Amino acid sequence: MDWGMKNRLAQLIQPDGHCFFLPIDHGYFQGPTRKLEKPAETIRPLHAYADGLFVTRGVLRACVDPADCPPIILRVSGGASIIGKDLSHEAVTTSMQEAIRLNVAAVGMSIFVGSEYEHDSLVNLGKLVNECEDHGIPVMAVTAVGKELEKRDARYLGLCCRIAAEFGAKVVKTYWCENFDKIVNGCPVPVVMAGGPKCETQREVFEFVYDGMSKGAIGLNLGRNVWQDPYPVAMIKALRAIVHEKATVSDAEDIFQDEKKRAAS
Repeated sequence: MDWGMKNRLAQLIQPDGHCFFLPIDHGYFQGPTRKLEKPAETIRPLHAYADGLFVTRGVLRACVDPADCPPIILRVSGGASIIGKDLSHEAVTTSMQEAIRLNVAAVGMSIFVGSEYEHDSLVNLGKLVNECEDHGIPVMAVTAVGKELEKRDARYLGLCCRIAAEFGAKVVKTYWCENFDKIVNGCPVPVVMAGGPKCETQREVFEFVYDGMSKGAIGLNLGRNVWQDPYPVAMIKALRAIVHEKATVSDAEDIFQDEKKRAAS
């Protein structure tokens, strides 16, 4: 692996081998998602606790302070919306020249294994990796499921992650599920957990994050379960403790409650 590639990955993956990425890219297909209507306001109290920010170029330029932000993972795929016919009908929408111009640490795109546009998304991943290797930029592949949430099981997600790694992704973002170790054990590159739909309680989030970390994930790429929480700073601090400090679920709950009291005082 070339020096530039190693350097960019080292910006994102911390010395303990773990990472916490904060995604705010939801608007590229969902529009003004709840609590993300004004991205600058949402991330202002949170970005100091993130190891990386997953964001589109439009929101990056409009809402992120270039003098005060974590390393950037640039969302470079798109082309479908939540009201469109098929969320899987994506293409690469952002050039490597843009990624270099924006000084990003990595780029990310979605793949839709098993969908009508499986071939397109995988070929797009391969082409993106080719370009990024020329410039020393890591690719994070996102194993998206579109609207078909029932696909979130270890067999399907394990297939997706392995394919993404075979195509050259340096990191794979996938959903937590039961038997998460099967996904990690079958993927030769690091795996980070996505959150998916917002959980009902904070403890639910802490439990799946703790389980995934104990089964081999290197970290998180978690958005809605953080910034849609009534106490987002408390949430990100508690989750960061699981990722970087080996905190238990109970430890995380204690941190959350302490931070919640501090915020309310």
